[in-house]
Amino acid sequence: MKVENTKAQMRKGVLELCILSLLSEGEMYPSDIITRLKEQELIVVEGTMYPLLTRLKNAGILAYTWKESTSGPPRKYFHLTESGTQFLKELLGTWQRLVHVVNQSTKNLVENE
Repeated sequence: MKVENTKAQMRKGVLELCILSLLSEGEMYPSDIITRLKEQELIVVEGTMYPLLTRLKNAGILAYTWKESTSGPPRKYFHLTESGTQFLKELLGTWQRLVHVVNQSTKNLVENE
């Protein structure tokens, strides 16, 4: 088994949390979300981003507004809905508990390095 496959699965698992966290700062255009994630070394491609944003919108977690663009057609800017903000809080709580458990489970490995 290649470690790269496992790393990719781990990144996919936290992608939704990272996107929602970015959107908690305010509305964003998808390519801006991708840029911000790349700055954090979480590589995402448009083919992954748009289906995820659509799924979150259909679930009522995100909504979007159309804004005119100076360089082409209007653009969709995504933002959290009220239920999306609550969903993010719950997701963040789960993430914090998971990080704690993983840190406790791997503590002996880190201490022995």
